[in-house]
Amino acid sequence: MPPMAESTIRIGRREFTLQGVLALLGGATITVAGCSGSRNNGNPGAPTAGQNAPASISANHGHTGIISSAELSAGNAITLDIMGGANHPHSVTLSGNEVMSIANGQTVSKTSSFDDFHSHEVSFTRAA
Repeated sequence: MPPMAESTIRIGRREFTLQGVLALLGGATITVAGCSGSRNNGNPGAPTAGQNAPASISANHGHTGIISSAELSAGNAITLDIMGGANHPHSVTLSGNEVMSIANGQTVSKTSSFDDFHSHEVSFTRAA
């Protein structure tokens, strides 16, 4: 029996660093201390540390999802795995513009991937 070929995915240094930082900060709460009372440089819509955007999932049966404050601040396109405690996966893809809309306090709703013969409507709103 011939050995199986191993596939390799190549990413650049910048993507590797970004993914590493997001992995490290994904579950962390960041506290920033500064000289002034504002941590968002005068932009009231900018997310501050700890302002995640939890998912509200229709017809939910164990799925969970959250956009971290780091992801909101970065404003890049993301794909979230919302499997949570369910016995099957779903994912939700958001464009960079949609992530920025959520960061600015707007609610964004998307349809999840179609898995196990169904999908879900998933809404994200930045936590107050």
